[in-house]
Amino acid sequence: MGIGFIISLIVAAIGIIIILGIMIPYHKKYVIKENGKINYKKTKIYLRWNVFDTLTLILAIYTIFCVQALNMLLTFGGETIENPYVQFFTNQAQAWVIVTISYLVTRISSTLKCIKAQIGEVHDIDE
Repeated sequence: MGIGFIISLIVAAIGIIIILGIMIPYHKKYVIKENGKINYKKTKIYLRWNVFDTLTLILAIYTIFCVQALNMLLTFGGETIENPYVQFFTNQAQAWVIVTISYLVTRISSTLKCIKAQIGEVHDIDE
């Protein structure tokens, strides 16, 4: 395993620890659970921009930077996988694309569930 991959794994581990360090207390504070399930009628955090959306935007920009740096190294520099920078940017781009897309899918799902709960609440009042 090359030095670029090792450094990239360390950077990814630090990033994930920071994300979890933000996510766990935030989730406990703002997500309302009843009987072990999220109560989407009372949990309003999914309906507005929050710290995770900002974090995901920053990660997406960082991922774009990694992909473009990798592209420039391969296209203009003629580098190969033996180059530590190519190893680093390859691993970083792959890891953060997976994290960003996973969060996007989870966020859309939670937002739709919250909207459905809110609309159901409105329809219950109207009838």
